[in-house]
Amino acid sequence: MTAHTPPMPPFRDPRLSFAKRIDDLLSRLTVEEKTAFLHQFAPAVERLGVAAFRTGQEALHGVAWMGPATSFPQAVGLGATWNPELVRRVGDAVSKEIRAMRAKDDRVGLNVWAPTVNLLRHPLWGRNEEGYSEDPKLTSAIATAYTRGLRGDHPTYWRTAPVLKHWLAHNNETDRSTTSSSVRPRVLHEYDLRAFRETVEAGAVAGVMPAYNLVNGRPNHVSPYLSEHLRTWTEEDLLVCSDAGAPSNLVDSEHYFDTHEEATAASLVAGVDSFTDHGTDSSQMTGRLRGALARGLLTEADLDTAVRRQLSVRFRLGEFDPEYDPHDATGEFDTPAHRALAQEAAEQAIVLLRNDGVLPLAPGTRIAVVGLLADECKLDWYSGTLLHRSTPLEGLYERFGAQRVEFAEGVDRVRLKTSAGAFLHVPVAEGAAAEARGAEGALDPALLAGRTDLPALTADAGGTELALVDWGEGVLTLRAPDGRYLSVAEDGYLRASADQPGGWIVQETFRLEPHGNGHLLKHLGTGRHVCVSADGVKVADEDPEVFELVVAERGEEAVARAAAQADVVVVVAGNDPHINGRETEDRTTLRLPTHQERLLRAARAANPATVLALVSAYPYAVDPAGLPAVLWTAHGGQAAGTALARVLAGDVSPAGRLPQTWYADDADLPGLLDYDVIGARQTYLYFEGTPLFPFGHGLSYASFAYGDLTARVEDATVRVSFSVTNTGDVTADEVAQLYTRAVGASVPRPRRELLDHRRVTLSPGATAELTFEVPHAAFGFWDVAQDRWRVEPGGYELLAGASSEDVRLRTTLTLGGEPTLPRAVVARGLPAAGFDEHSGIEIVDRTKVSGDAVTPVGTATGELVYRACDFGRGISEVTVEVAGEGTVELSLDGGPALAVLSPATPTSGPYDYVSLGTSVVASGVHDVHLRLRGPLRLAHVGFSG
Repeated sequence: MTAHTPPMPPFRDPRLSFAKRIDDLLSRLTVEEKTAFLHQFAPAVERLGVAAFRTGQEALHGVAWMGPATSFPQAVGLGATWNPELVRRVGDAVSKEIRAMRAKDDRVGLNVWAPTVNLLRHPLWGRNEEGYSEDPKLTSAIATAYTRGLRGDHPTYWRTAPVLKHWLAHNNETDRSTTSSSVRPRVLHEYDLRAFRETVEAGAVAGVMPAYNLVNGRPNHVSPYLSEHLRTWTEEDLLVCSDAGAPSNLVDSEHYFDTHEEATAASLVAGVDSFTDHGTDSSQMTGRLRGALARGLLTEADLDTAVRRQLSVRFRLGEFDPEYDPHDATGEFDTPAHRALAQEAAEQAIVLLRNDGVLPLAPGTRIAVVGLLADECKLDWYSGTLLHRSTPLEGLYERFGAQRVEFAEGVDRVRLKTSAGAFLHVPVAEGAAAEARGAEGALDPALLAGRTDLPALTADAGGTELALVDWGEGVLTLRAPDGRYLSVAEDGYLRASADQPGGWIVQETFRLEPHGNGHLLKHLGTGRHVCVSADGVKVADEDPEVFELVVAERGEEAVARAAAQADVVVVVAGNDPHINGRETEDRTTLRLPTHQERLLRAARAANPATVLALVSAYPYAVDPAGLPAVLWTAHGGQAAGTALARVLAGDVSPAGRLPQTWYADDADLPGLLDYDVIGARQTYLYFEGTPLFPFGHGLSYASFAYGDLTARVEDATVRVSFSVTNTGDVTADEVAQLYTRAVGASVPRPRRELLDHRRVTLSPGATAELTFEVPHAAFGFWDVAQDRWRVEPGGYELLAGASSEDVRLRTTLTLGGEPTLPRAVVARGLPAAGFDEHSGIEIVDRTKVSGDAVTPVGTATGELVYRACDFGRGISEVTVEVAGEGTVELSLDGGPALAVLSPATPTSGPYDYVSLGTSVVASGVHDVHLRLRGPLRLAHVGFSG
């Protein structure tokens, strides 16, 4: 008797389309199985041979959280390269390392949560390091390149599946899960959506992650924009993965819904397909989904829609076709090519901001390298563990020879004396193994525990000299002589145990608080003060110790000594990515921390030939006067020090360019929560002041001439050409930039706007002929009167040059387009959020599902202007849709109030609108002015008669 092989189910048949295979697999899953698929950690379905799957592998600039991996420059540094092809190669290398690591550790996921395409609108945002640029065009170019590298180039099977973060208008960590970004329609379409749209349309994106914040009063996790915009940009099924804990926030912190079942159902219907909540424990979320199904808030069809999107990604990743997947069991890890690429990326990310001729350094130069980051290779929250490490000091030793390089870190060397006269002492850790945080890998590094295998600090007569650094605003780190930082573990004891400050809640930072004749030492991670007890030094709620800070040496003393012995001083200053500006914490100032300002002043006083090298995740407002050279680079990954040394030596001519404006002073910045880049005149697009360094700025060791600008209007494009010639005596890269400015526009338009750019390598005397095909649509704007994109006919200036302010060539062309028409308010009325100008107004949700309304900020008074409203032959009545209580005053052209409308009694809730009407007479075209008073929501204004 012969046994028959069971027929292959259609979902296993590679001859069928993915869509048919997904249909078949969906039909075989039970409701319980579908429900289980909707958590981040989807379990296996053993009866069907379907494996477990998890969303979410962090890989912003290298594989993160899963142990050692090649470390590339931070995302803002990759943005500073202005080199999409380089970034594509970085993405390609990262995806190959993911595949190689997954072959050894199945915890490594293929659904990659990267890149971050939030625009760097405000330089105080704590997560500035994660974005590419303040400009949507540059951001989308770099993000598209990275996603293409992550995806791979096989036509069917993807190496990894990139998910873009964080949808939408998310640039503040302060109260990030409860604040609402008020985003007017023009800013929404021209700025925030644009970076996402162009990246998605390029075709290498598997999904997006909504952000924690609200937009226009509605949480991003129930945003109608997911269906109204995102899913219309591609025919691919996009997987929307929630941010960690955000589904629970809808009830717990945002109080947007009364129950978790309602919140979960609303998220799923809005377009969230995978819930990242409660870590690996899926029971909470699946319970909420079952509850929503039981209450009729969801249907099985809703589950099918979300599961289909997940399965679409899994099929593209080759999960069901291992024999056909070209990426299965393949990969490259820590190869010579990856190491070389990490160095190349770090070199290309370096921006020369100022140079009076001191750079490049001459052979034989005696160098003093000083500063808190001079011997550091810092990592951030989304880094992996270093395989290789190069600090500026190590790079300069290697390049110039240790005998020609002096070093002074610039820490304050201190002892902490107790009230009993003893000093804090760090015991010798006999036989303790060195450990790097996260070296073993962790699905959630926030759960990594501090070390308790080392002895706790004690107090004795001699004590231990500690290295104290003030990272700004009184936030201190204390380091023992063996290089380990003082840290606090779960048992509350202080130990010298951390290789670097880090963790979700940093346990290595302290603050000295004046108290009597001494100081209390507060541990910031626990909020407790340090006390000295018989069994060791620990943090506690009672009996804090009063310390005297005994300073053995100030950092500037060591810096001055080293600087005086050198021909040139290199001051390496910047930030620690885990302190004062990171995820969960915005910065409060652009200023360099006082400790580092002291070191810079000391170096300059001792030696005028002082070069400032800023290594940071964000811009600083530094005074470059008196400094012969200034450079900036983001934290550059494993090859950062080698790259900086090669640039200083002239082995590589710097060609990085600033991806965001560097402002001269905090006073130049708008409020962190003011997302109206047009009204607040933010970013290079609208900023009217004088920046410290402009967007696109960066110098070279060569010089370049621009010429032969031509522009020709064709059917659907503008063809722009110009030449760039290396007039210097070294081979170097130039980043040629093309901008436009609308001449005589009917609405406020950018001062200039990036259309395209090209990074080219030119030998001395060589010329590159550059041509750009710019679509007509690139000259358009979002017309709030017509609620769509429109190209306005008229003049458009084209500007070519080396930065947004260093314009070398310009010409003006005339484009056809659609003429400006007045608003047809009799037919369509005025959507309240479709204003041209406003003051004291924020946009809020009209309902919990869709639509916008407006309300005065803080329930005070706000004003709105709607330009060129056409009342035709005349109207006799105005109506308003309002909720709450207060008044709406209407006037024309800034004249006296013609109508005042107010609910007789407050409506029962913010979504309970009433329609109010009154007589008003108007004809022809006028500007409509509305003044709102009180806690009133206005959704729409209508005219009739």
